[in-house]
Amino acid sequence: MYHGDTEVLFPVRLIPSLRSLRGPRWQALVQRVQQRPPSSPEVLGFVLLMARLANCAGCSMDTFRAMRGCALCARRTVERFRGTDEDLEHLWRGAVEEITAFLLERGLLEEQTAP
Repeated sequence: MYHGDTEVLFPVRLIPSLRSLRGPRWQALVQRVQQRPPSSPEVLGFVLLMARLANCAGCSMDTFRAMRGCALCARRTVERFRGTDEDLEHLWRGAVEEITAFLLERGLLEEQTAP
C-alpha cells in the first residue's frame, strides 16, 4: 500500500503544518523558516533536523510510517519530541551550521552571518 504523501526526505511543503504543534519558541522558529527561500541554509537545516528526528533515512515504502505518509510522521515526530522547544532550536541551529559549512566548502554560498 503506497501513500501519495510519502517522499524520500522530509518535504519542505510540510513546514507550515508543524507550526502549531508546540510552544511560542517553536512557532517563531517555524515562522522564521517559512519566510526564507527553499534553498536557504535555514530551510535546508530544518529539513535536516526533521529528517534526523523522524529517521527519514530508515524509512522505506513498506514501513508503517511510509504507509501513513510524511505529514502524519512529521506531526507525530514533533509532538513526541521529549525535549524543549529550546532543544529543538539548538538542534536546528546545529543543522544550519552544518549545511552552511557544507555549502561554503563547495563554493555554493557566500560568507554570511549565522542564524
